[in-house]
Amino acid sequence: MFENMDDQLLDAMCDRLKPMLHTEGSRIIREGDPVKEMLFIMRGTLESTTTNGGQAGFFNSNVLRGGDFCGEELLTWALDPTSGSSLPSSTRTVKTLSEVEGFALRADGLKYVATQYRRLHSKQLRHTFRFYSPQWRTWAACFVQAAWHRYCRKKMEDGLCEKEMRFQAAIVGDASSSCSLGAALYAAHFACNMVRVLRRNAARRARLLERVSSLLLKKPAEPDFLAEEE
Repeated sequence: MFENMDDQLLDAMCDRLKPMLHTEGSRIIREGDPVKEMLFIMRGTLESTTTNGGQAGFFNSNVLRGGDFCGEELLTWALDPTSGSSLPSSTRTVKTLSEVEGFALRADGLKYVATQYRRLHSKQLRHTFRFYSPQWRTWAACFVQAAWHRYCRKKMEDGLCEKEMRFQAAIVGDASSSCSLGAALYAAHFACNMVRVLRRNAARRARLLERVSSLLLKKPAEPDFLAEEE
């Protein structure tokens, strides 16, 4: 993420880093609490979980290791030239699974570095930030799953329409070729029942898909990296 920084800016950031050591089983931050610092992990493992603001039925978890970071909400806040003084709330709960060693960059230091860096490689910064952010990765996974469910629903509806057309064609064929009016009426009654069953199953699946969609994460906030401070 910082490979395009010049030496002067890297030195300025390193001067503001503070070494941190967390014991196993300690909580780094809790979902909903203000994010006061970013943590760059050098050694150890952490568990990062979210319930999407306590929404019933939603849970996502991933493991962070050396080379990862947490507290990306603070980076979004620092890069946004329109952000105020209020610190952002954490979207995840982060706990250590082992002893963790790393470096912390507090809000004021990150704000200074981000202000200088925001004017450089803003497009590349946006893509890099999305790729490494656990929050963006979680949202992307939910987005792909929702698109798949929509595709399956459309495929099912298309199949239902095709079956209805076949039933209607069968009814017309029976009525024109059969000498018995009773046989045609029986075929029509059977077709109506089949369509009713298919529609009921489609409605049940639609309600399930709506429930899944209601659990989706909101798209993470993305600052305008190109905007200049007033």
